[in-house]
Amino acid sequence: MLDYQTTLELLKKAKDGDENSKSMLITNNMPLIKSIAKRYRNKQVEYDDLLQLGALGLVKAINNFDLNFNVKFSTYAVPMIAGEIKRFIRDDGTIKVSRAMKSLCNKIQTFINERTLEDRKPSIKEIAQYFGIDEQEVVFAMDSNKYPISIFEKYDDDNNQCVLDKLPSHENNEDLINKILLKDYIDALPEREKKVIILRYYRDKTQSEIAQMLGVSQVQISRIESKVINALKQALA
Repeated sequence: MLDYQTTLELLKKAKDGDENSKSMLITNNMPLIKSIAKRYRNKQVEYDDLLQLGALGLVKAINNFDLNFNVKFSTYAVPMIAGEIKRFIRDDGTIKVSRAMKSLCNKIQTFINERTLEDRKPSIKEIAQYFGIDEQEVVFAMDSNKYPISIFEKYDDDNNQCVLDKLPSHENNEDLINKILLKDYIDALPEREKKVIILRYYRDKTQSEIAQMLGVSQVQISRIESKVINALKQALA
């Protein structure tokens, strides 16, 4: 790591547009970036991508750092680096989750923790009654905080086996690929459209039941369903 005075000199040059000084700051602060990136290695983002995000956060720290700050640059840079990584995971991850849904998920988790400490883990029905929402809404909220597992994720390092190896082998490759594509397509849908498709085809709900659950008309549910199905047919064609 660079000493305090050298860091200040490089920062001044970098802020004046000296790219070599900026590169030196990034190179010498790479151990700091790596130490922060390692905290997020279980978030389904490639480690190299985490390092790039961390470097971007460091560049922002360089650009925003005030030389009059009475603080070490590394201390100032840590939240900038971590913030850039967390922002990507939150906003640009595989599945977009609304802030309202995340907020509900956090409230539910707090409720579960409190009740678990007092007596026992509450049921889905009890959670739904406490928050005044449908049981399906509770399930969606709780699932929104989970990261999808890659089919290539290893579960047995000794035998070098991944999740894909556990998928049934009696299906032909085309059927298997279509199922994977279907899941990826549904996961990428906007929240309301994904909810409609899951309730309709995985929970066996009628259009009327879904309309009542979501507080919209059956016509709207029908339109959403038709739109998604037509788009899916084109995607898998």
